Amino acid sequence: MSITSPLFQHHKHCDEIFASAEDACANGDWEAGAKAFTLLVEQLETHFGTEEEVLFPAFETATGMTSGPTEVMRGEHRQMRDLLAQMKDALTSRDADAFSGAAETLLILMQQHNMKEENILYPMCDNTLGSSDVGPTLVERLKTS
Repeated sequence: MSITSPLFQHHKHCDEIFASAEDACANGDWEAGAKAFTLLVEQLETHFGTEEEVLFPAFETATGMTSGPTEVMRGEHRQMRDLLAQMKDALTSRDADAFSGAAETLLILMQQHNMKEENILYPMCDNTLGSSDVGPTLVERLKTS
């Protein structure tokens, strides 16, 4: 059973919102950019929270691994939150160069992060938790959108 399927799909959803925010700001449409960016932050925080509060603790409890891949993902979530704060500041001051620079760094980090989750961590979680008693409950709790 793939318990992480909702999170995989949510990555794509967040990517689409990110592209909308980036495009709007690149074209000088700060109002649309701000709207898309606000939605992006909300969706990413929902996603991060679901992983940090539901998936990661369940995986850590089942495996006993607390300083492995979940620790790395939490650290990357912090880095992404820092970049989102930089983007928010740039958006507020309508600084296209600063917004674009932080957005480019965030995009690279998100792509690398998502690849690690989708190709390493999520399959580990599916294998460990999918056939466990908590698997069906986790599927519902991991639906982020």
